[in-house]
Amino acid sequence: MVVGAFPMAKLLYLGIRQVSKPLANRIKEAARRSEFFKTYICLPPAQLYHWVEMRTKMRIMGFRGTVIKPLNEEAAAELGAELLGEATIFIVGGGCLVLEYWRHQAQQRHKEEEQRAAWNALRDEVGHLALALEALQVQVQGAPPEGALEELRAQLQEVRTLVRGQSAPPASPAASTSQAVSASKK
Repeated sequence: MVVGAFPMAKLLYLGIRQVSKPLANRIKEAARRSEFFKTYICLPPAQLYHWVEMRTKMRIMGFRGTVIKPLNEEAAAELGAELLGEATIFIVGGGCLVLEYWRHQAQQRHKEEEQRAAWNALRDEVGHLALALEALQVQVQGAPPEGALEELRAQLQEVRTLVRGQSAPPASPAASTSQAVSASKK
């Protein structure tokens, strides 16, 4: 089942918006029945809306300074209830939009923090590798050059031959006399 591909939060927001429509209809019905609701909540916005709408229409048609008559109470109550219902749907939709924006921002912030942490880890790793490289370069520079190593090998070989020559036991008296004769010829 693919849950990650279908955002559950969006489905929840859509459900809330769908529930807000019947809620708006109930508010409209309550506004029509309740005298307090009608008088103090529905009528003032309805009269203001009617005044702005009529004034705008009159100015578009070229009638300036015309007195606008207020709506009768029943028409104003009906218009106020419609405005209240639409405002309810708008507020719920706007709230869902704000919540979705906040959720997206939190996800974006979390993603940026993960990237920043990965970047810092890579930077630290590069720093450690640079220190290790410097240490290896110091070791390489401290090592004797290739020619010196060959020279040491040659000296070691000479020492070995000398040591072997001194530690060799005399094989026979004739050999020692021949060595003495050859030494006197030099």
